[in-house]
Amino acid sequence: MEHKMKDLLPDLFDYFNNELVLLTTQYQQYGKRTIFWGELVTIKCFEDNSKVKEILKTEGKGKVLFVDGGASINRALLGDLITLSAVENGWEGIVINGCVRDVGALKLMDIGIKAIGTNPIKTQKKGVGEVNCMISMDNIIITPGMMLYSDENGIGIANTELDLSRLL
Repeated sequence: MEHKMKDLLPDLFDYFNNELVLLTTQYQQYGKRTIFWGELVTIKCFEDNSKVKEILKTEGKGKVLFVDGGASINRALLGDLITLSAVENGWEGIVINGCVRDVGALKLMDIGIKAIGTNPIKTQKKGVGEVNCMISMDNIIITPGMMLYSDENGIGIANTELDLSRLL
């Protein structure tokens, strides 16, 4: 996904205001790729990243993983090794409603990563979590197959893929 664009969401909201909703939670940018988009895959888990690790080992071209970690700041749901697996499998991006770790390494990896914060402590692996489930976030219902668009201005969610050809 190579492009010269500096911003995506301002133009998307100008052109597709009726088809796009904004997540109001303020996420921080951690990956090297500051602009990313793709079809959503969802996970709901709390302080256990077993399912995150499992999903990011699968083919991810054109996809973004949205992880609802319950906004926990007690443990990191994503670190450098799992992110490396995601990069190797072609994932476009990862959004964590929770924390990440290995921030120095993450910012060098060619993938979009957003999270609400950082924590150096890894999770326990109990195999707990729901994959491809409905998530309610910021009064928005997020389901697998929806589209996520992200840049440094925020995160937008659309029911279907938007035609970006006039923007790129």
